[in-house]
Amino acid sequence: GEFSPEGLRITDEATVEIAEMVLCGSVNKRTAHEISMAGGSAVGLSGKDDALLRATQLDPQLGLVGEVAEVNVDLLEDLLDLNLVPVIAPIGVGLGEDESTTYNINADTAAGAVAKAMDASRLLLLTDIKGVLDKEGELIRTLTPAQFEALKEDGTITGGMVPKVQNAVDAVNGGVGSAVILDGRRDHAVLVELLGDDDTGTAVMGTA
Repeated sequence: GEFSPEGLRITDEATVEIAEMVLCGSVNKRTAHEISMAGGSAVGLSGKDDALLRATQLDPQLGLVGEVAEVNVDLLEDLLDLNLVPVIAPIGVGLGEDESTTYNINADTAAGAVAKAMDASRLLLLTDIKGVLDKEGELIRTLTPAQFEALKEDGTITGGMVPKVQNAVDAVNGGVGSAVILDGRRDHAVLVELLGDDDTGTAVMGTA
């Protein structure tokens, strides 16, 4: 598909229909099933289920790309009270008169919005590299919003990493305890980050 200079996907009606089928269908259900096979209890959801993710259009030039406006926290809290892990496909519905519109939402953007709405202690954003890298390809272990702006300006952080880091910055500035961008290719990456002693990725720090 086509991408904007900022690294965001341009989405037309045909694309959002395919995205909904794939993300809400095979990917979402497989992920929920894998959690269940590992001994957890999970339920696969779309952002359209019970208006879990209500969205507005991010930018007319991007087509049907949405920005999360509201999160149905009550639904998520009910599921968590039942010890169920919600697996959310990042497909949302419009607001008000726009409620029949389906929006494709950047997965990191959706995760960040849910984390803020739920007052999460930590947001983990997985990628296919070690984390945020400097120009020598070395891992940047901590990053502040000011450093992010500088590294974006000088071309160190580019493409799809820009919205990923921006979502991490927005999350911590919105009250999430911390946000970490880590290598999803690493075995047990999430467990190592949550329970281990070593830093596994780039920790994005808030302005406070």
